[in-house]
Amino acid sequence: MPANVVPVIPPSLEFTDAQKPYVESIGGRREPKVSPRRRHALLQWRMAAQLDQWARGRGEVGTEWRFYLLESKGRSSSLVPDVAYVSFERLPRELPEDARERPRLAPDIAVEILSPGDSRTTLAEKIALYLRHGARVVIVLDPIARTLTQHAADGVTTAEARGSIAIREHAGLVLDADDLFANL
Repeated sequence: MPANVVPVIPPSLEFTDAQKPYVESIGGRREPKVSPRRRHALLQWRMAAQLDQWARGRGEVGTEWRFYLLESKGRSSSLVPDVAYVSFERLPRELPEDARERPRLAPDIAVEILSPGDSRTTLAEKIALYLRHGARVVIVLDPIARTLTQHAADGVTTAEARGSIAIREHAGLVLDADDLFANL
């Protein structure tokens, strides 16, 4: 498809921002997002702040940003990662506004923060979708176990949330896990 042609989002994936709880679509199946609590909110904000510092000049970081993962055959999906980073290379500033506001790709980095009501099966489906649609890494933060798990095309690594943790798919991106998980 030519670079200036933006794929149409199917009506089945359209959700209003006023819709609460927020809904994601995984292969056509609607899944409500779990309502976050204090621990989740703090971890989300801190992760976004660390990614934003690193991303300056490289791309954009957002929280609760909806991404449309369109399939040529089969059922498309619409996911809302807790934190997302997209490079300017993959989502250029010159794209039409709708394509930037409602990207038809997975973020380069998708961050999911576990909540008590999250389904491990649904999380695994989301990780697979992100990676299949162009994410270089999906980071899963577990505030209870205090772990950071990196899912990438070449495998999965889990680290205790202590000290500095390099995000291997992005040169120079090192997270301060002590800051992320402080006083949770």
